[in-house]
Amino acid sequence: MVYDNINNIELYRGLSEDIYAGLKFLSSVDSSIENGVHTISENVKAIVSEYETKTVNPNGFEAHCEYLDIQYLISGNEIIKCKPIEGLCVTKEYDAENDYLLFSDKVNNTLDCLLGDGYFTLLYPDDAHEPQLCAGNPMIVKKIVIKIHI
Repeated sequence: MVYDNINNIELYRGLSEDIYAGLKFLSSVDSSIENGVHTISENVKAIVSEYETKTVNPNGFEAHCEYLDIQYLISGNEIIKCKPIEGLCVTKEYDAENDYLLFSDKVNNTLDCLLGDGYFTLLYPDDAHEPQLCAGNPMIVKKIVIKIHI
């Protein structure tokens, strides 16, 4: 897992062409981008959505097998809880069509990352994450999730 500011994207240039392409896209986008799926390259797409953050995410933690996520807010802020999938209890088996599985956690030792103000998370398949949590009061946010095919 990586938690960093979009201003530091040059640090990730050598990590992967696809990751760098996703970060470059985020660094140039503004809040007028339309909701929906935007193709960046053959292996990279951006999913733009708006929703209200929650005090509790009823799905719990999620993880992916075929894609890396870069999660970034272009308006508002939210908390995304992160932790390794090791030791978590599977609550929904892997859905290959939608590339996710769900987990619950009885031990609340998470890394809570505040998204917004230019901060992003890069999440690998071993990084369980619980997104869409409010930082204070629930609010409407606009988010981009970059999906990078592994």
